[in-house]
Amino acid sequence: MTPDVIRRQYLDAMGITAWAAKYQLPNARPTEACEWEDAPAVTPPRERLHALLDDAPAPRPRNQSPKGDSAPVATHTASASSSAPAAVRALLGQPPVPASKPADAPVASTLENSTQEKKPVSKVEPLTFSLSCMCVGGRWLSLHEGEITPIEQQLLANMLRAAGVLSGEMPAVTYFKWPPMANTFTPEEPLEEAQDGVAAFIAGAAGRQGWQLERLLWWGTDELADDSPLARVMDVSQQRSQTLSLPVWQGPALRTLAEHGSAKRKLWPALVSLGQQWRAEVATR
Repeated sequence: MTPDVIRRQYLDAMGITAWAAKYQLPNARPTEACEWEDAPAVTPPRERLHALLDDAPAPRPRNQSPKGDSAPVATHTASASSSAPAAVRALLGQPPVPASKPADAPVASTLENSTQEKKPVSKVEPLTFSLSCMCVGGRWLSLHEGEITPIEQQLLANMLRAAGVLSGEMPAVTYFKWPPMANTFTPEEPLEEAQDGVAAFIAGAAGRQGWQLERLLWWGTDELADDSPLARVMDVSQQRSQTLSLPVWQGPALRTLAEHGSAKRKLWPALVSLGQQWRAEVATR
């Protein structure tokens, strides 16, 4: 037998339930395949006791008891066997079973169940969105809706270099998609769960790579409506993202800037101001 099967048998013998993952988490190590030898299921003592109560024999009538001196003994035995289930039910905290039930009881319960119709439960759909982000200088987080293309990435690098924000190569792009596993879990609060997921993703990336985030550069204000999933998740009000607890600088979508020269010219004064703010923050360090 394989070691996993032996381990499971030891756990079963000690009364410890063995658990196995039903779904494979993202970037998780694959579970080693093996053949499980399922042990026969053991009925818990409480269920066996209930089965005995349900199968308890009814007391025999007096006219079926044997004749002679053994008749009183048989009657006493029948009464004792009939009282035993009642005593056990009392110990379990269950109400005693009535000797006879009204004939109309099943009909009444059926009518009651038919009148109490269950309301249909509406399925809650999760918010669906994706984003690309990169950290400039370990301080400013540049965020872009969806997966950024190589042309958009090169355009962003050129604009940040021209404004004096970026010196050197462009940082690596990190891609995030929500939900991480589609059609797996039913959300209870889609918006709050998505906000917690984005905040945890950014905090995890910052912790692994040593970022000290001070500002969020959000590209895409000309395409993101107020009711879009990403706009709702970021929760920007008064130039601040409540989800990430960062001040926000908003600019046009990179796709718009790549296709229209007028959009670049219109954005240039804001980029110059952004570069001045970057250098001012560097000087105060």
